[in-house]
Amino acid sequence: MTDRLPHPLRSDARENRESILDAARALFATEGLNVPMREIARHAGIGPATLYRRFPTKQALVTEAFAAEVRACHAIVEEGLAEPDPWRGFCLLIEKTCELHARSRGFTEAFLAAFPDATNVAMDRAYVLRSIAELADRAKGAGRLRADFVLDDLIIMLMANRGIHATATATQVAASRRFAAFMIQAFQASPERPPLPPAARLVSRAGL
Repeated sequence: MTDRLPHPLRSDARENRESILDAARALFATEGLNVPMREIARHAGIGPATLYRRFPTKQALVTEAFAAEVRACHAIVEEGLAEPDPWRGFCLLIEKTCELHARSRGFTEAFLAAFPDATNVAMDRAYVLRSIAELADRAKGAGRLRADFVLDDLIIMLMANRGIHATATATQVAASRRFAAFMIQAFQASPERPPLPPAARLVSRAGL
């Protein structure tokens, strides 16, 4: 007896699935992971029953919604590890990780909390932290990273980066880049102070 091949989704089912994922990504990015499933269904223009047929749990939805971010995280880590200069690899990882997380508040929450049963996100967190630890050891050995750096410093950095809020994504990313530059200078063992990226205008300058 031969195994049955999985049936491809009908066009309407595929459209519903993509609508759900688009709505989830948009709401997770702006409101975080606490957004109710019913709100995601409403935003997607479908009923809750349709949502739960495609994604029985929020954990399943989180895992699928952030699949692209998980892949991007792995690519950033691999790029950093491949750098011959460990300090440059460490800096690259900090810069690109901050920018990635600045684009989605929900992904940062999932990453920091290792959202229960969101297996891919939890595995990504463990892989990224192991890789940063490896890069940090190399950069310390090269005398470029301060000797008292610990992985908890990275978690604090991501928590602070999550606190950046702006109306436009481009402004939020610009602010995150500047913040990452500050953090790199704080982590650096030497007193070098290269110029910071341009400041993002987060508040009105009226009256200043």
